[in-house]
Amino acid sequence: MFEKVQKPSNSVCRKFFACFFFLEINCVEMDVEQLEAEAKATAAKHVINMLQRPGQLEKVEQYKRRVSRKKASVEAMLKSAMQSQLDGVRVGLNQLQIALHEIGEIKQNLKWIEESFAAVPGLYAKLQDVRDENMRHSQYVTAMENLKHIFTVPESVEKTKQWISEGKLLHTHQSLTDLENSRDDLLYELHKLPNQAPADKVMLKAYFEDVEVLSQLLEKQLRLVLSRTLNTVRKEPTVIVTALRIIEREEKADGFALQRQKQSGFLPPGRPKKWREKAMEVLEKAVAQRIEGTQVDERNDNKMWLVRYLELTRQLILEDLRVVKTLCVPCFPPHYDIVNKFVHMYHTALSHHLQEVIQNGLEGNEYVSILSWIMNTYTGPELMQHPELNIDTSSIGPLLNNAVIDSLQQQYLKNMETNYMEWMQKTLETEKLDWGNGTAPEGDDQGFFHTSAPVIIFQMIDQNLQVTRTISQDLTFKALLLSMDQVTQYGKMYRDAIIEFKIRHFEDRSKVPYFTHYMITIVNNCLQFVELAQLMKQHYWRPGLHDNEAGTKFEALLNAFQQLRDEAAQFLLEEAFLDLEPQFQDLITSKWVMSSIPVDTICVTLEDYFQDYIHLRVRNFDYVISEAQNWVAKRYISALLQKKITFKTYEERRDAAVKIMAEAEQVKEFFVRLAPKVAKFDSPFEIINTLAEVLKSEDPEILSLDLHGLVDKYPDVTQDHLVHLLSLRGDISRSEAREKVAYILQTNKTRKRPTIPKSIFSLIS
Repeated sequence: MFEKVQKPSNSVCRKFFACFFFLEINCVEMDVEQLEAEAKATAAKHVINMLQRPGQLEKVEQYKRRVSRKKASVEAMLKSAMQSQLDGVRVGLNQLQIALHEIGEIKQNLKWIEESFAAVPGLYAKLQDVRDENMRHSQYVTAMENLKHIFTVPESVEKTKQWISEGKLLHTHQSLTDLENSRDDLLYELHKLPNQAPADKVMLKAYFEDVEVLSQLLEKQLRLVLSRTLNTVRKEPTVIVTALRIIEREEKADGFALQRQKQSGFLPPGRPKKWREKAMEVLEKAVAQRIEGTQVDERNDNKMWLVRYLELTRQLILEDLRVVKTLCVPCFPPHYDIVNKFVHMYHTALSHHLQEVIQNGLEGNEYVSILSWIMNTYTGPELMQHPELNIDTSSIGPLLNNAVIDSLQQQYLKNMETNYMEWMQKTLETEKLDWGNGTAPEGDDQGFFHTSAPVIIFQMIDQNLQVTRTISQDLTFKALLLSMDQVTQYGKMYRDAIIEFKIRHFEDRSKVPYFTHYMITIVNNCLQFVELAQLMKQHYWRPGLHDNEAGTKFEALLNAFQQLRDEAAQFLLEEAFLDLEPQFQDLITSKWVMSSIPVDTICVTLEDYFQDYIHLRVRNFDYVISEAQNWVAKRYISALLQKKITFKTYEERRDAAVKIMAEAEQVKEFFVRLAPKVAKFDSPFEIINTLAEVLKSEDPEILSLDLHGLVDKYPDVTQDHLVHLLSLRGDISRSEAREKVAYILQTNKTRKRPTIPKSIFSLIS
């Protein structure tokens, strides 16, 4: 079984060491010769360096003595080193000799062990009786140790039940432990028997069956105690401590039982009990019941039921976590991490209950209440970040997941949209009733007509946005976008109603006596919508967040009401110009040549209407004046180009041109008197003067220059405009006029000039 170890002889050892020393001596001789040569060379260099100056010869004796001392020191060091090497060799030889001796002894011992192994199988058979006796002895010892428990099981069970009913938990647990240990020890001894008798095990378990009942009763009592933890810990914290001590002991017993199972395969009945895990389940259930118990009202009983429930829940959680942090921490073992455990329990229970509330359906402002509470109150200083708690909620996650929050927000926005549509429809219906009620609108302190519709709508929007601000800035911005969409939509409905109002009025102008006043109100309202929208943007806009989308929606809103303002202003002027239609028809006619009535009537009529227009806000008034100028100029120029009259002589043409220029100045002065800032700037009546100059021009060369000047100043004038103007002169045929105009326009196209804005000609067909 073991390899034979050959002991080396002394002669072999001596030969080995002789060879070793021979090699060492040869190596040393070679090294000494080389070192001696290097030393001589170094010494020669040293002597040369020492004797370079004449004065150094006097110190030769001193140098010799120094070198002699150094040489003696080096020789002493060499002798010491050699002696040390020799001592080491001597020690090595001794150790080798000892090793040889010990190897021989090991060889003898291994041989003896090998011979002894042959007798072991026979000894095992001879010791069988001893093993059997040892087994019986172990069983007898176990029986003797548990004898008192075996004979007193019924009495112990009854006494333990009494202690349970009296609340003496430690006594109960001690008695239960003794009974369980006796049962488990006996069962373990049975388990160790090579030939187990199932009947014995069944009989033993039946004898101790009440022990399992006691364990269940104690577990039930512990559940009851732990379910009242938050109340009991205020008055009797020792009861909680006792229950936890029992649970910890049972946890250790579970650990021991599982460890023994790994070693022997035996697991006592009822193990592992997992009472710590069950204790956590009891606490979780108690927390869930407390959360559910705060909902004392239903929607049918109290419209504010959700607000009340959330506030009661906040107060409950705050107070309970205070108790946990101050009273439970000293009672629970540190490894329970009881504060974080309770925080997770309340968080989970509240999350589940809120999801149930949401699934049952919410209405109206209930969405606001629950969103605000979840996103602000719960995580804020009123609850989790309360100074007495200061709990970090990042480790427990959100109360509701993002999908649920998004769903709540979308539903809230959908409800908001529905409310907007209903309120705006009602507002519009009220507006339409005001238009036809037969009474004039009221003005503000400055005399401007308006209704309350813009203010009502934007107050409604502001209220909604103020509410969403209590939830989150992101939701506020979404609500702002929705609000802008709805106001834009209202603008479309408003326009349809205005057009319907205008059509109904012009079908029978006697039906709506205050049409002008309400059109003024509408124009003012449109401007107010624009201003209120800009104010809303200042208060609620979030720069950098969806700027493209938000900017597009905001521009759409402004454009909708700006265009509606312009369109309503056109309707306002349309009524005035409808009354002036006969006067415009009389312009540039034979009747007109001898009369100033048409233009005088136009000015008087417009001035009468403008007395009502003073109820327009300043910006609107200026816009209406500007549009009125354009309308008058357009109608005057159109009449001029219609050739309702033909001039036969230059004198007739000249007199007509002078009259035209005078009337243009008259109308211009009329508008300057009404609105100086508007009428003096880029007046369209200057075009009429230019046309009159073309009309009265006598010299063909001057006429060409006038036409060139006209085309150069107003590049949007068309060929038809110029042909009609020349035809009005009466001295140029239509073909000649077309030829002259074509040449002038072609010449003008080749010239480079800066871009000039369109004039009144672009409005005349």
